Amino acid sequence: MQISNYLSAALLNAALRNTAFTSPPTVYIALYTSDPTAADTGTEVSGGAYARQAITFGAPALLSGKQTVTTMADVTFPIATADWGLVTHIGLRTAASGGNLLWTQALVNPRSILTGDRPKFLAGSTLVRFAQ
Repeated sequence: MQISNYLSAALLNAALRNTAFTSPPTVYIALYTSDPTAADTGTEVSGGAYARQAITFGAPALLSGKQTVTTMADVTFPIATADWGLVTHIGLRTAASGGNLLWTQALVNPRSILTGDRPKFLAGSTLVRFAQ
C-alpha cells in the first residue's frame, strides 16, 4: 500500500519531533474509481447505498522481512442499489465520511460494481506492510 501524505507527515512528526499523533478509533475501507494518490485526490464511490466499512487489523508480524498487518475479519459492503462504476483502488481512512486518507492500494482485479452486487474483502486479504 502507498502511505498518504497526511500519515507520512504525522508519523515523521510523532517519531522525530515529539508531536503527538492520535490514531483513529476506527479505520474504514473506502472504494475508489480512480487512484486516490498520496495527496487524497481520487474519486470515491458515492450513491447507490455505498458506505465506507470499518476494517480491523491484527497485530504486526514480520513477513518476508517486512512488518505487516492483515485484516482480522471479512469486510462486506452494502448491496449496491445503483451501479458504482469500475472500482480500481481502495483507501484506508480515519472516518466513516470525510476524515483523512491513511493508505491507498490499486486492486489487482478491478471490478465493475453493478446494481445488486455486494463487494466483500475476505479476512486476511487486505494488508498493510512497511518496507525496510
